[in-house]
Amino acid sequence: MPVLKSPLFASLLLLAGAPGTLFAAEALSIPRVAPAIVIDADLNEPQWQQAREMPIIYDTKPGENTPAPVRTMARVMEDGEYFYISFVAEDPDPSQIRAYYRDRDKMWDDDSVGIKLDTYNDNKLAYQFFINALGVQGDAIENEITKMESDAWDGIWQSAGKITATGYQIEVAIPLRLLNFNDRLDMQRWKLELLRFYPRDVRHRLSTNKIERENPCWICQMQTIEGFNGARQGNHFTLVPSLVMGVEQQREVQPQHNSDWKSERNIEPSLDLKWGITPDISLNATLNPDFSQIEADEAQVSMNDTFALFFDEKRPFFLDNADYFSSPLDLVYTRNVSSPDAGLKLTGRVDQQSFAIFAANDKDTTFILPGNISSDVGYIDAKSDNAVLRYRFDLDPKLSLGWISTLRSSEDYHNYVHGVDLKYQATAQDKVIAQLLHSDSAYPQALAAQFAGEAKLRLGDDLSGVGQYLAYEHESRSFAWYSRYLGYSAEFRADMGYMPQTDWTKQVHGASYQWFSDTLWWNNIELRGDWDISHSQAGELLEKEAEAELIVHGPLQSEVSLMLTERDRVGSRLDGSRLVVDANTQLFTEQTIGTFALVQPWSGVYIEVETEVGDKLDFRNNRLGEGLEIAPEIRWNANIHAQVALRHTYRTLDADNAEVFTANLTDLRLSYQFSVRSFVRLALIYSDITQNPLNNQGVVTEREKNLGTQLLYSYKLNPQTLFFAGYSDHAYSDDEIQQLTRDDRSVFLKFSYAWML
Repeated sequence: MPVLKSPLFASLLLLAGAPGTLFAAEALSIPRVAPAIVIDADLNEPQWQQAREMPIIYDTKPGENTPAPVRTMARVMEDGEYFYISFVAEDPDPSQIRAYYRDRDKMWDDDSVGIKLDTYNDNKLAYQFFINALGVQGDAIENEITKMESDAWDGIWQSAGKITATGYQIEVAIPLRLLNFNDRLDMQRWKLELLRFYPRDVRHRLSTNKIERENPCWICQMQTIEGFNGARQGNHFTLVPSLVMGVEQQREVQPQHNSDWKSERNIEPSLDLKWGITPDISLNATLNPDFSQIEADEAQVSMNDTFALFFDEKRPFFLDNADYFSSPLDLVYTRNVSSPDAGLKLTGRVDQQSFAIFAANDKDTTFILPGNISSDVGYIDAKSDNAVLRYRFDLDPKLSLGWISTLRSSEDYHNYVHGVDLKYQATAQDKVIAQLLHSDSAYPQALAAQFAGEAKLRLGDDLSGVGQYLAYEHESRSFAWYSRYLGYSAEFRADMGYMPQTDWTKQVHGASYQWFSDTLWWNNIELRGDWDISHSQAGELLEKEAEAELIVHGPLQSEVSLMLTERDRVGSRLDGSRLVVDANTQLFTEQTIGTFALVQPWSGVYIEVETEVGDKLDFRNNRLGEGLEIAPEIRWNANIHAQVALRHTYRTLDADNAEVFTANLTDLRLSYQFSVRSFVRLALIYSDITQNPLNNQGVVTEREKNLGTQLLYSYKLNPQTLFFAGYSDHAYSDDEIQQLTRDDRSVFLKFSYAWML
């Protein structure tokens, strides 16, 4: 493997010399009680009188460990199989409580309480469990290494909530077998934080323990607890059989005569398996999985974007334990695996080591073809095999070393990536992150014929390259700064990940400063900026950018920001048959002003508007134009059951005193939540794009409209025992098809049931 040329990378290992613990805390004992707790939010069992009281007394945001504005008493206990937590949340005016029946993980703006658990007591990961005042659940995994929180993780646990005359009450039971922990220990020592979110004029984050802003590691500051003597996870085994039935109809839409509908009926059984082989090692497997989209992706405008769009993963098999595969660079983007027949995932953690293995085949092969100015999407009509291997060794609380491999192959195609990474927490405020990668790739010769320009030139049957990442980050109470370097050689490819750029180097230097206040007019002001510069591997300038942004948080849970950007960037290549940049591109200067405003003026009303205006590169026509983008969003909770969510994006570009294009994209979602378990939702996604043929090079579609419709009913006993029924269709029109005409429609039913053995 090639060696990173930077001497700083080689010196990092020397910095990580002395082992030791960065943080320590006095432990609180969790009492054990007799079982037989009914989770109903009544809190009338006598066992609650034996529980440990943990009052939520600190306002940690926007306050800085100031007294909480409302009283909340939490109690905790365990019975060897479950961890029980209750909350009595008092409110001076219960009529102002903000809580709505919503689908799982859709209650983050509500009055709610939460539990955070670091079950290995090593400051790396924390389980998060949140419950709004009506009992709606949300859960997530917080990753301290990547500083990311993902609500993609869905556990099966019990909760209940109810609003009372003096506030609301919550009762929770978390099965210990849901959690990963070292059950070889006679007594567990975990970290715990209990929370309450109190959204009124500002959104208060209330906690059982202090959070010092000088220390950016919030998991490290959680309260240490001990107990759960003799707790065992057990080799839990879950089978989830599913059945999907559907009918899809398609037809060719033509100006004079549409073809007849062609129907395809589908009945597909599938099986998911989850097995706790040992308390620390879990196996997930899926056979003939149904990976159809239950809910439509969030609509995005792609006009004048030169790189492939990113879409969030929503499929449960890929989401489960996804944090085990994380690394400094985005090397695992499972949306590239579209339709596998079978998949397997093995994850584990033993003492200071964690590992993860993922393998799946795919009925075809899709990947991003990266470049330094633009990217495209490649497709091979052949089955592929896909795998990811991840290993991490935490030498001590300061130093983590890791290895990752991603492997894809199909007939005369392959892409193999191997790499090492490091994180060193020099102090509570300073850390170093690094990663070094090597790739080996080969693409079918016939694939190049499908493309033109940069994508065509980037293909080859024997490519070998190197990727490098190095970052130093400092974060304290008010001041933060960072410096990062990223470089991919011309032949580096990472087809399993989301990497739309290659043959480039980029360095970024940024800083921010914050002011805090408890006044009525503002509670937080942040001034931040960065400067970055990108070159090709040959040293040719690709982009140079400077940004400055001012952000103010104030009353009505408001956030207002102003961003100024100046960017020098190259346009498209003048001679598309050559990859050279100098003397083959023009350099353009974009100057833009961006604004963002968010406010929640009343309970259940959320309003957001984002704008950008200024000089924008017209990439297709290689000239500078004037761009404008306005993106408003509103969510209105008409009552505790009904919600209206509307997003619209308006993007326009003019050049040479004439329109180049105008894009309108509307995403409307109407939902009615009957209870915590069931809802019906209607989604309408409409796009209307016009292009001026007199002000565009080549042939363009003068006007194109698309309308996607989806009606979905859902009933969930838990995240894995569920029923879906849905209808969807698609219609479009263009220069030849004058009216919106449907070309696709389908209905489907899905049943799944989780057998927990």
